Amino acid sequence: MAARNVATATVRAVKRKLQPTRQALLITPAAVNRIKELLREKNEYVGLKIGVRQRGCNGLSYTLDYASQKEKLDEEVVQDGIRVFIDKKAQLTLLGTEMDYVQNKLSSEFVFNNPNIKGTCGCGESFSI
Repeated sequence: MAARNVATATVRAVKRKLQPTRQALLITPAAVNRIKELLREKNEYVGLKIGVRQRGCNGLSYTLDYASQKEKLDEEVVQDGIRVFIDKKAQLTLLGTEMDYVQNKLSSEFVFNNPNIKGTCGCGESFSI
């Protein structure tokens, strides 16, 4: 079964060093709660999958899809009862990154706070490493 796109994500270059963890990706409590909401009553999926694709004026953007299984080369992050799979092509771009979920009056979205990013586009959808 083909994966179904969940959402787009914003990328932010952060100047501060995030705390190193043993995981490939740190997921904030807000992001964990949102992932739990997305997966509720979707028993055919076991988690979310993060990928990367060529897009936008800065070159790359993250994709979020439902995942029905872990693929052979995926990195798996298990945190607070949720599973996030990182596609092989996205693994190096996510090292040291924090995945957050942010809501305001105009939007709600996943945000990747990534210390490895060298540049982003004006809208925050694409980035370069």
